[in-house]
Amino acid sequence: MPRRQKNPLRPLTDQERLELERLSRSHHGAVVVVGRAKVLLGVAAGLPYTQAAQEAGRTSGDGVAHLVARFNQHGLNALATRPSRRPPRTYGSAERNRILDTARRPPDREQDGTATWSLSTLQRVLRREPGFEQLSTYTILGVLREAGLTWQRDRTWCETGVAQRQRKSGVVKVTDPNAEAKKS
Repeated sequence: MPRRQKNPLRPLTDQERLELERLSRSHHGAVVVVGRAKVLLGVAAGLPYTQAAQEAGRTSGDGVAHLVARFNQHGLNALATRPSRRPPRTYGSAERNRILDTARRPPDREQDGTATWSLSTLQRVLRREPGFEQLSTYTILGVLREAGLTWQRDRTWCETGVAQRQRKSGVVKVTDPNAEAKKS
């Protein structure tokens, strides 16, 4: 026997029931909204939260409890997806250039605390600069890859298709003409 619900679903009006049934059969609506409508109809039919969740393809009865509480307060507006907390931070070309300049310069062992760059050491160094306090390694990775840099075995970031070779005459930059074809 299921436990007594702390916040049971209020009785549905005829209009709410019709709208929930329409949404639960929708093939064009958002999948999340369709699932929420099915859950609410199951709870309105007298099913326990966990069983209503399972019949709608969900896994948690706790999510159903939150949905029911939201539906009791806001009605059909509880079905709509809510906006996320804040948009992701985007960096302009000046910030991207600062990230690339830092990655391309050789690290100073004493100042940067490393002999070679990794994503976490780049992040640590860049977060000291103003405007990069929330910079993630994922963002750094995206900027480096967009610029054509890849992670090499010697733990350094290098341009894809460009290698430095030691010759008798000195260090020479060698470019692979098929680098773009090999990337894709």
